[in-house]
Amino acid sequence: MVGEMTNGGRIRQSFPGARDLTSTEGSEYGPVEFTREDVDALLHERIKYKSKYNYKERCENTMDYVKRLRLCIRWFQELELDYAFEQEKLKNAMELNEKHCADLEVSLKEKEVELNLVIHELRKNFSSVQVQLAKEQAEKLAATGSLEKEREARLAVEKLQAALTEELGKTQGDLQTANQRIQAVNDMYKLLQEYNSSLQLYNSKIQGDLDEAHETIKRGEKERTGIVENIGNLKGQFKALQDQLAASKVSQEDIMKQKDELVNEIVSLKVEIQQVKDDRDRHITEVKNLQAEATKQNDFKGTINELESKCSSQNKELQELQDQLAASERKLQVADLSTFEKMNEFEEQKESITELKARLEKAELKLIEGEQLRKKLHNTIQELKGNIRVFCRVRPLLSGENSSEEAKTISYPTSLEALGRGIDLMQNGQKHCFTFDKVFVPNASQEDIFVEISQLVQSALDGYKVCIFAYGQTGSGKTYTMMGRPGNPEEKGLIPRCLEQIFQTRQSLRSQGWKYELQVSMLEIYNETIRDLLSTNKEAVRADNGVSPQKYAIKHDASGNTHVVELTVVDVRSSREVSFLLDHAARNRQVSVLKNCSSLREAANDANCFFTILYRSVGKTAMNEQSSRSHFVFTLRITGFNESTEQQVQGVLNLIDLAGSERLSKSGSTGDRLKETQAINKSLSSLGDVIFALAKKEDHVPFRNSKLTYLLQPCLGGDSKTLMFVNITPEPSSTGESLCSLRFAARVNACEIGTAHRQVNNRPLDNRLSLG
Repeated sequence: MVGEMTNGGRIRQSFPGARDLTSTEGSEYGPVEFTREDVDALLHERIKYKSKYNYKERCENTMDYVKRLRLCIRWFQELELDYAFEQEKLKNAMELNEKHCADLEVSLKEKEVELNLVIHELRKNFSSVQVQLAKEQAEKLAATGSLEKEREARLAVEKLQAALTEELGKTQGDLQTANQRIQAVNDMYKLLQEYNSSLQLYNSKIQGDLDEAHETIKRGEKERTGIVENIGNLKGQFKALQDQLAASKVSQEDIMKQKDELVNEIVSLKVEIQQVKDDRDRHITEVKNLQAEATKQNDFKGTINELESKCSSQNKELQELQDQLAASERKLQVADLSTFEKMNEFEEQKESITELKARLEKAELKLIEGEQLRKKLHNTIQELKGNIRVFCRVRPLLSGENSSEEAKTISYPTSLEALGRGIDLMQNGQKHCFTFDKVFVPNASQEDIFVEISQLVQSALDGYKVCIFAYGQTGSGKTYTMMGRPGNPEEKGLIPRCLEQIFQTRQSLRSQGWKYELQVSMLEIYNETIRDLLSTNKEAVRADNGVSPQKYAIKHDASGNTHVVELTVVDVRSSREVSFLLDHAARNRQVSVLKNCSSLREAANDANCFFTILYRSVGKTAMNEQSSRSHFVFTLRITGFNESTEQQVQGVLNLIDLAGSERLSKSGSTGDRLKETQAINKSLSSLGDVIFALAKKEDHVPFRNSKLTYLLQPCLGGDSKTLMFVNITPEPSSTGESLCSLRFAARVNACEIGTAHRQVNNRPLDNRLSLG
């Protein structure tokens, strides 16, 4: 069967696809047709399997895939035969048209011969007609009319010939188009043959790639250990060289002081020598004068002798001073030489320190690159496994909580395998060990948290469905993680930081031809009732009893997307608009007025307080002064279009802040708070049932047991990149709840939900907002 061709060259699809084949007579799968999209999907399809060690299942999936490829090839062969048959029909039609044109040309020539004979006869009879002109005027007029009719017939034949020529050109064009289509089919057939040959190597190659990834991780861990040891040795050498440098600086300062003292001493000695020289010259002058007078007066011989002895003693003193000066100069030269050696040693140590610093920087850079490679390989393995990634965050102790060393119940292993990923919990003297994708200690900042998930947020812009949700008991800091502290930029939560990154990345991708449209919706599930938090109709938001009169139904379409009927969807262009919508959503919340607010104000003034902000329906229980009483769902739908490549992507980012789990015996809830707690625990229990069913790979997964699990079905069903934050409190009295949360998170981390797929197409997308 040959499919109809559209104007764009696509084959219309007459049945759902190769997956829904039914057996008919004459074919293993029955008559089928493929569209170009079906062929592309078949070529790019990746073989899925539940376990990488189940070779039987993998072989069956491979054989099924090869069968569908053979079916596609068989369909192309049948299509090629149909095209050949159609080409033969066109050739026969063209031959018939050519024969018809030849017959018309022959008849036209016969007509021309007949007309020429008539004209010849008329010319012969012209003379006789001249004589009989008066008598045969009527016959002449009749002959003239006949001639005009013949001319009209000739023009009609010429027009018919032109029309046939034009039709012949069209037929030749159709024939050329058919040849091009046959060539395209041949090219597609060759492509399928090449892909069929490469597919045989794919099954063995993927196992080799996975083994190579494991070996690369092991090598990275060994290199990381060696780098850490090298960094420790380099730090020790660096410290020793710093000590030597400090000692050298002290020795150099002492030498410089001695040099200055010697220089001062030399200057003073030079001054004394100059004074002695002046005295000697003065004494010599006096001796000469006295000798001149002695010749005249012999009475002064004794005085002359005294002066000579005094002069000789002064000469001795001058010689001693000169010797001291020479010794001082020698000491100065030695000091200069020692200083020069110390300076050379100082420069060598300085160069050695510079080299050690460079080596230390290179080692730290290698350590960072190794850690990034480890994270990348780990994320790749997790994506291949299809597991839900789990991050654990421990909030710090608040003022008034027991912070003694004896009361600490949470510790963090320091082994290389569990560093940054492990957490140990003590309960009744028993130690419980857990390992997750990442564990954040109490002093981890909001920026540290966001750095770890920034690449996951980027996936939403690349066309993936992304879901991040926070789980934990009441008062463990879930809302602080998702929203942060209002008015403090450094403590912004994941939602505002994700929006800032998305808008910044959207701006930077404009130079590459990408244009993005963003749509926001916000809802909360309170007592198993959905509330539209962006609705402008206050009566539609909630009634006096806290129940929304508007019914918001959850719908799943055939593409795996989830829609909430009648939910308000707003187009946004900047993070400021989203902040305004968050404020609007906060005004639409149900807030229980607290009668005694003194303790709440004291907690709000505490710098380390992880209080729950009013972005949720809140109420007061014994476990938390201000407790979240609903599940908050923030959804951002991203539609991107590249004008240069005409590629269109659709991503969805779901950020979910679950209500806090708590025990009725500890919460002390009564009345409305009791109903709220029961509804919350029921929905979280349904979430646990879904996780258990997914972990056991059961055929039926109870997504419909609650509004929360039904809404999260696309996030847990295998077509989304999902990450869970498990928030726990280090308070000793909450050890039981923390242990339950950690066990639940471990089960979530073990669930395989399948590999997420990128949503890319070239067709206009539906404007309705999808939760995945």
